Amino acid sequence: MSELFIAAYIGCSGFVAAGILGSFYQLVTGEPPKFALQLETWLKGMSSLLMCIFAGPFIIMRNAIRGRRIEQRPIGWLVASSTIAGMWSICSGLVVMQFALGFAQQF
Repeated sequence: MSELFIAAYIGCSGFVAAGILGSFYQLVTGEPPKFALQLETWLKGMSSLLMCIFAGPFIIMRNAIRGRRIEQRPIGWLVASSTIAGMWSICSGLVVMQFALGFAQQF
């Protein structure tokens, strides 16, 4: 049971990090984040790649909810998107938690 709680906690931390990053991107650029790489310069390419990696669950869920509301996609589409975003959140949450724990050990 404790492993399930830890996985849920890590998944939530990954999704929160994705939401914060996606919202910050939208605040700075004025447009919502999307899965598109900007390859004009090396810096833009790397930053858009990192954006897609860490804000992926936020982008998936935003698109899934909009698709359900606007395009009337079936509920299975929303469930599948939620599952993918949840698993992705666990993966990115592991990276976020490892970074936070490593940063906390420095101080």
